[in-house]
Amino acid sequence: MMKSSTSRILKNLFIVFFLFFFGNAHAQYQPNWASLDTRKVPEWYTNAKFGIFIHWGVYSVPGYSKKGTYAEWYQHALRKGDSAVTKYHKEKFGDRSYYDLARDFKAELFNPDAWAQLIEKSGAKYIVLTSKHHDGFCLWPSKEADRDWGFPWNAVETGPHRDLLGDLFKAIRKTSVHPGMYYSLYEWYNPLWINNRDEFIAKHTWPQMKDLINTYKPDVFWTDGEWEAPDSTWKSPEFLAWLYNESPVKNSVVTFDRWGIGVRFKHGGVYTPEYQPDKDFKDHPWEESRGMGMSYGYNRAEDSWDYNSAQSLILQLIDKVSRGGNFLLDIGPDAHGKIPPIMQERLLQIGDWMNINSEAIYNTVRWKTTSQWSEGNRDYKAKKGDNDLLLKITVNPDPGYAVKEIFYTYNPTSNSLYAIFPRYPANKKLVLKDIQLPKGTQINFLATRKNVQWRQQGKNVVVTLPDYDPEAMKAPYAYVVKIEGYGK
Repeated sequence: MMKSSTSRILKNLFIVFFLFFFGNAHAQYQPNWASLDTRKVPEWYTNAKFGIFIHWGVYSVPGYSKKGTYAEWYQHALRKGDSAVTKYHKEKFGDRSYYDLARDFKAELFNPDAWAQLIEKSGAKYIVLTSKHHDGFCLWPSKEADRDWGFPWNAVETGPHRDLLGDLFKAIRKTSVHPGMYYSLYEWYNPLWINNRDEFIAKHTWPQMKDLINTYKPDVFWTDGEWEAPDSTWKSPEFLAWLYNESPVKNSVVTFDRWGIGVRFKHGGVYTPEYQPDKDFKDHPWEESRGMGMSYGYNRAEDSWDYNSAQSLILQLIDKVSRGGNFLLDIGPDAHGKIPPIMQERLLQIGDWMNINSEAIYNTVRWKTTSQWSEGNRDYKAKKGDNDLLLKITVNPDPGYAVKEIFYTYNPTSNSLYAIFPRYPANKKLVLKDIQLPKGTQINFLATRKNVQWRQQGKNVVVTLPDYDPEAMKAPYAYVVKIEGYGK
């Protein structure tokens, strides 16, 4: 009996040993960038093109920062003695600490189904909700947050007393939109982070990330706050190897490039420029994020003129898609759980345009020519605080400067080329330069769903558009003609 038992134990140990070493040796992805960077970004994401960022947390209670700055950095500005934030906090909250403001983060008007329906109407195909920003407050029940801060610091134990992340994910999953989350790797003033970074990462960051992945199974996992330590300290390659090889979302999850000092724009699934409209990555998936104003979190200091117009936001989406990227547009709900009406309006206006023209956006890729310029100076430089650069380079140029007359996108499945033009030509003649079309090619004007006439004029194609009819052309932010069977 003893011999049989010993034999069985040795056999079981061998199986464990074999599975551990053989499994690791043959894992599809190894914990190094050479291996991890071979993973393709899931196709659903590269086809989606348009997502909604949502910055929401305790910082939504004050909902304030100077114009041109990030309101979600309120706690940091307060601790660093920013004069405007300090003055505002003293006048509004007296001697109350930032942590005490969690009691005012009630989210009593939060209707996740209404949020989900609005986002779906916008035409967006995924969301990225801040599960936790740099202040460490969690929108889901995190035992690590309460333990390491020493007091309730998550939305279930204080403030709303509900799983905000889980509630929104349930609502989003009733729609065509993919659920995703943002997660800050570090926390500004967490005592454990300040005193022992290795322990913070091992006992706080990693358990939280695995909890989020295993519990909520996001399609998007958007990390941030990586700049305080190298990827070796965060053990990012090891985490990604687990995520891609073993996690419940190993085949569907999209990840990004914020995994440690020096990693951004060099490694990772999707590159993430932020308020950087000039960035372009021809041979790598990328996504530019920005707010409708200059803040991600709700900022009551911003006025209506600080927000981009619907036309500007639509042109930004078009510009990124024409260059092969995605557009992640942020909204900042208030502490009550309401998306500000001006943000709702912008989302619905984008949705109106997408209802007509979305086939020129979804499932498209960068064509050999991304845009067609007019004559003039192209040396535009994005300036800090310049909220409407796309309007300048399309419909409202400075004197002597060129404009992008046409943006191109291409659908390889249908072999259709889309020409997107921000200005409706007064003479109704749309000139597509350096394009040779075979006879019999059909060109469809998406606003009316009717074919239009065209003629070859030397190296150019001249398309004759219909009379401008505001009753028929319901979304006058940009217009699209579809050239069928052409583009390869």
